[in-house]
Amino acid sequence: MSDIPTELVAMRHSIDNLDQALICLLAERFKITQKVGVLKAERGLNAADPERERAQIARLRQLADTTGLDPEFAEKLLTFIVTEVVRHHERLVRDRDEA
Repeated sequence: MSDIPTELVAMRHSIDNLDQALICLLAERFKITQKVGVLKAERGLNAADPERERAQIARLRQLADTTGLDPEFAEKLLTFIVTEVVRHHERLVRDRDEA
């Protein structure tokens, strides 16, 4: 017999479901950014777009604030994601140049 309260089990189940949704959303986001990277590589565009990144950070910080999420956390998360996306885009350019 478990000493874990039923409410805790239910909350953990909800967290597990949300974690699954987050992973699925990130996977979908990266599928789209992969297409963006291919387009940028084909057109000779820069992998990074600092102006867009600044705008996105400002937009998501505001969204985080209005939804009760720490804006600093939201910025760190987006910065991490964008760093990964740019790294993928740079790899696409390298692969294209080596081909």
